[in-house]
Amino acid sequence: MATRMSRSRCWSVQRRRRSWRRSRRRVPQHVAVLPAARPPTPLFASRHHEQVETRITTLENGLRVASQNKFGQFCTVGVLVNSGSRHETKYPSGIAHFLEKLAFSSTAQFGSRDEILLALEKHGGICDCQTSRDTTMYAISAEVKGLDTVVSLLSDAVLQPRLLDEELEMTRMAVRFELEDLNMRPDPEPLLTEMIHAVGYSCGVPRQHGRPAALLPRHNVDLIDRAALHGYLGSYYTPRRMVLAGVGVDHEQLVECARRHLLDATPVWGGQATATPPAMEKDMSDVSLGPTPIPELAHIMIGLESCSFLVGGRLHPVRRTQHDDGRGRVLLGGGPGKGMFTRLYLNVLNRHHWMYNATAYHHSYEDSGLLCIHASADPRQVREMVEIITREFIQMAGTPGEMELERAKTQLKSMLMMNLESRPVVFEDVGRQAT
Repeated sequence: MATRMSRSRCWSVQRRRRSWRRSRRRVPQHVAVLPAARPPTPLFASRHHEQVETRITTLENGLRVASQNKFGQFCTVGVLVNSGSRHETKYPSGIAHFLEKLAFSSTAQFGSRDEILLALEKHGGICDCQTSRDTTMYAISAEVKGLDTVVSLLSDAVLQPRLLDEELEMTRMAVRFELEDLNMRPDPEPLLTEMIHAVGYSCGVPRQHGRPAALLPRHNVDLIDRAALHGYLGSYYTPRRMVLAGVGVDHEQLVECARRHLLDATPVWGGQATATPPAMEKDMSDVSLGPTPIPELAHIMIGLESCSFLVGGRLHPVRRTQHDDGRGRVLLGGGPGKGMFTRLYLNVLNRHHWMYNATAYHHSYEDSGLLCIHASADPRQVREMVEIITREFIQMAGTPGEMELERAKTQLKSMLMMNLESRPVVFEDVGRQAT
């Protein structure tokens, strides 16, 4: 048996050697090397600067059409109205907020909000309405090929809302729910913003900024009816106070759509001192984000009046000062790009461990502005907190260091470049400057 196995192994080794020798005989001795074909000439993308131009055209009725070319298959188009909470002196306070919640409801052309959304879905579009102290924006983002439908829908939503009784009641419910939700939020920044505007603009010009921007007083919810809305719309929703702005569209095509849908459109309403800082107490004992209870904190906001966004030469130093002071929170203060080199972090949070938050804000309007700092700490250390934030305001008058100034400029440039990538941000900027 062992002899047979040894013979079979020998035969298998001999077969392998024979097959290897045959394969060597089949390999040619000389292989002809053919020259490779000439590769095609490479084509590289040429570097060119896209001409981003903002064009403005005024129609016969005073309506302005502003646009900016931007590459892409989608566009953002909207109507901006020079009206807001600062214009509510003759009407119930909060009527602009009420109109924001009522926007894109039933119109003369569309029977309900659902019909508007279905019409936008055909062009992959979405709609939104936002109000501020001096501007109301009706905006739609959709495909460029649906531009005519978008402008027609905007004209219908702005100039021909039906304002049905059931829609008014639903809006009242939405406003009440938003007010309740706002009072239950642990973040006091929205309330502090309203309070500092009320103090800063309570005396002098323009004192209309002190009126609430996004807060409709609860006692005024039932006072706003169809007659009040028609009176407000008739006073401020006029062609000379409106701008049709678009980003990512052809200007001539946008002007043609404006002439078709907005030039002769008839609206449904017819026709073409020293203040005491307010105090507010909120019981947050029954509100928590999880197993860790919310800390009991006192919040302050100190501000100074600054320039408007129309004064470009003065606005850049203010923006630079905001980024120089920056922001910082104990929980979000670490890591590059999160404010570790700003004054509020180095001089406030880094030196005073009991400070919970220190953030700088700037609110700009067409004729004024507000630069303010929001700080949070334990209620027993409010006095020290106010002194520290006031000291930071005083140090703004000094000359910043070269490295500090360059870092603030770089952060400002980064923010501007990032915002230019967003089509809705560019749309709002073009529209607000054209109003």
